[in-house]
Amino acid sequence: MRSWRRGTKEMDMILGPFADAHLASLSPAELELYDALLLENDQDLYQWVSGQAPVPERFAALIETITGHTQRA
Repeated sequence: MRSWRRGTKEMDMILGPFADAHLASLSPAELELYDALLLENDQDLYQWVSGQAPVPERFAALIETITGHTQRA
């Protein structure tokens, strides 16, 4: 639910479908990292996913996975 109700429509449309497709297959460590990602500001998240700002190292692999899913959708 937190992936679909972010506060900005852009992040709803990026994180919602990603969560629907991938959350069930994430490891416990990946789920913990995703949960931490959801605590981040939407404006920052959008800039990371869109490549407008550098991604913090701890989220780099996860953002790459999210971006890959978004590009395939």
